Amino acid sequence: MDKLIFIDRDGVINRDPGEITREGYVTRWEDFHFLSGALEAIKYLTDKGVKIAVISNQAGVGKGIYTDKRLEEITEKMLERIRLAGGRIWTVRYCVHTAADNCDCRKPKTGLLMPAIKDLDVNLAKTYLIGDKRTDIEAGNRAGLRTVLVLSGMTKTEDETKDWPIKPDIIKKDLKEAVEEIIKKDKDI
Repeated sequence: MDKLIFIDRDGVINRDPGEITREGYVTRWEDFHFLSGALEAIKYLTDKGVKIAVISNQAGVGKGIYTDKRLEEITEKMLERIRLAGGRIWTVRYCVHTAADNCDCRKPKTGLLMPAIKDLDVNLAKTYLIGDKRTDIEAGNRAGLRTVLVLSGMTKTEDETKDWPIKPDIIKKDLKEAVEEIIKKDKDI
């Protein structure tokens, strides 16, 4: 049986671009800053044999703020840095649509998740989605996954989740702490 963890990108792997760019998107590599401990967490999962799927809404493409080609260039540089740090990403899936497009892949819908789940033999009860906002938690829940909210991106405090209709299974400071908690809870992951 395969081991799989979904990880959102902005606010989980890299600093939330809303904090550092005028557009609110990573539109160039210079604006992509790995969060502390993110590379180590990805390497740790890689060493444990976990397949990592990065899933992210990137509506800036659909809004014309940056191009598919630019998104691909940023992704390649991210993957190269992760490889150099000893980690490996199994797949990267983006939704480049805007909310108005009403597509099936924009989180909180599950269109980004389901192809990866179908491609592998996974135990959904031991498959996690790690994200930094309500839409991540809702998407993971709808797909039958365990969910982990990290407070390193859009959501900054646990109090912000009080009115969420779907609560995360786990709340941690960042990706590193989230991975440590997952490994502690599921020793065979």
